[in-house]
Formats: sequence, C-alpha cells, structure tokens
Amino acid sequence: MVNFGYSKKTNLGFNDAVTRVRAELSKEGFGVITEINVKDTLKKKLDINFNNYLILGACNPSFAHRALLAEIEIGLMLPCNIIVYENNGDVIISSILPSIAMNMIDNNELKDIANQVEKKLRNVIEGCIYERI
Repeated sequence: MVNFGYSKKTNLGFNDAVTRVRAELSKEGFGVITEINVKDTLKKKLDINFNNYLILGACNPSFAHRALLAEIEIGLMLPCNIIVYENNGDVIISSILPSIAMNMIDNNELKDIANQVEKKLRNVIEGCIYERI
C-alpha cells in the first residue's frame, strides 16, 4: 500500500485543531480556497450521522502558478487537501503528499515544486500540537 498522506494525532479538540491548521497554513503562505464539511453534507444529502470531518483545499498562489507553468493541466490535482477529522475520540490532521500525488507525471520541474510544497504541508501539521500516529 502506498502511503499518500502525512498524518498526526493532535491533543486539540476538533474546532481548535481546525483553527490551528488554518493559522499554520497561513504561516506557510497558503490560503483555504475550498472547504467541505463532510459531516454536514452526509447529514443533509443522505441523512447519515458521521463524525466531524472537514476537507480544506489549500493553495499557495506562488507554487500553484509555478506548477501551472510547468504543467498546464496540473489544475486537475489542485488544490492540496488537508483533512481534520475525529475517529474513535481522537482528532487527526492529515495532508496529501504532493511528491506521491505528482509522481505519475514525468516532469522534473513539477517534482521539485511538489517536494517544496510537501515540506510546507508537513510544517503545517508539525505546527499543530500532536502525538505521532
């Protein structure tokens, strides 16, 4: 199995974790351009009760621009998703690993960009109070 995400368990409650992730994203030059509240969506569309689960689509404009110049159709893989969710009483924060996601594209410039973005996303997660999972 390929590990396509980087995850940490946080000691923060769900709402505090979301707030902290947003702050850490901002420190790394990212903005949240999409937000999907999975819990609310499943309740509204399917009347299913689900744990707190939020998908944040994060974008660093400078890196996105560079990636688009390197590979025009890279928009199919943007933005970078970070998830915050509850599972068995724990709050988990995870991000996509761009180095893995972009591995299918044979473009060395894009791979370099992916590695730089991945370092920033790891910094976001490391900036949150956590325990290794």
